[in-house]
Amino acid sequence: MRKISFSKAINEALFEEMSRDESVYVLGEDVGEFGGAFGVTKGLYQHFGAKRAIDTPLSESAIAGAAVGSAVTGMRPIAEIMYIDFSTIAMDQIVNQAAKMRYMFGGKVKLPIVFRMQSGAGSGMAAQHSQSLEAWYNHIPGLKVVMPSIPYDAKGLLKTAIRDDNPIIFIEHKLLYSEKGEVPEEEYLIPLGKASIKREGKDVTLISYSRMIHFVLSAAEELQKQGVDAEVIDLRTIKPLDENTIFQSVIKTGRVVIVHEACKNGGVGGEIVARIVDSEAFNYLDAPIKRVCGFDVPIPYNKRLESLALPTKERIIEAVNQIVK
Repeated sequence: MRKISFSKAINEALFEEMSRDESVYVLGEDVGEFGGAFGVTKGLYQHFGAKRAIDTPLSESAIAGAAVGSAVTGMRPIAEIMYIDFSTIAMDQIVNQAAKMRYMFGGKVKLPIVFRMQSGAGSGMAAQHSQSLEAWYNHIPGLKVVMPSIPYDAKGLLKTAIRDDNPIIFIEHKLLYSEKGEVPEEEYLIPLGKASIKREGKDVTLISYSRMIHFVLSAAEELQKQGVDAEVIDLRTIKPLDENTIFQSVIKTGRVVIVHEACKNGGVGGEIVARIVDSEAFNYLDAPIKRVCGFDVPIPYNKRLESLALPTKERIIEAVNQIVK
């Protein structure tokens, strides 16, 4: 099977869905002729024209507001927010309008919007361009939250998201764009709310998503050399959350480590812990649940400090050893 980059996989999904449905269009800062700040929308302007690959003013609130208005009137916008940090400027449009309008109008309107956002640290972009804010959106009823880790998942999940009639926060880690992986040429879709078991094991369950999956898989390989067989679950979508896959794995292994780049306080990991504790799977735990997360600090600009603020393979291995041994 061919291998393409994460960014190319997203670009293909955009091309295919815009070709399939004329109501699908993209809007955002530099998404048109320039092809996007990260090159993800490259070629859309040249192929579909300025009315479907729309360059907007430097205003996240305007981008989100235009997306909401056009979605209510029958379009299927894909709104790019250059950095998830900047989505804070559009919180009213996303949280108070997009997330609630279908409910408030008794289901008479649809909000088929995909808010594509780039997030994450690791490239020295400092505190205002490196945050992981998925837990904010996970907290809001009416929104779905998607965070793929590999090109195959990125394409299949984005195509599904574009066809969904509800607002979706689609978060892409900046350091995944160049990562390559196998992606079939034929069309496929991946359902939202279905996790992927990236590695099967029997001794401990490692749960993660987005870029951290690659750290977890590396840690699992190292743990195997130590005689620890780790199962790795890639959530893929945080909301809806695939509880069944999580619970079945916990029942099998009896031990859990949750890994995410976002800071621990109020993070998605805490929600997963609570759901395990509230389920039958809790009765099968043989050790406390561990979380390996970013520290509760603004992301430093200094490269060494930045790396210290984020989860590492070594921290994951240490957490596993604490509950296995």
